[in-house]
Amino acid sequence: MHISNEGLLVILFVGLIAGWLAGKVVRGTGFGIIGDIVVGIAGALVASFLFPKLGIHIGTGLISEIVYSAIGAVILLLVVRLVRGGGRF
Repeated sequence: MHISNEGLLVILFVGLIAGWLAGKVVRGTGFGIIGDIVVGIAGALVASFLFPKLGIHIGTGLISEIVYSAIGAVILLLVVRLVRGGGRF
């Protein structure tokens, strides 16, 4: 598998925006640049695994990928908070 430099920049940009959005929704603040990218990319992985199994399709394009990744990141952060926080949202 080969990812071009532009493709890598798009992945990092989508991860940064999605992680920042998820941080704002779940926690009220972001996690820093690196944390936002990691959370956003992990959220994209969660969404790409979970959404097709549920039959959810948002669309194509950069904006839909950001929304898709942000929703996955919010789900990921809620599950992490549920496990770490003793069941409190």
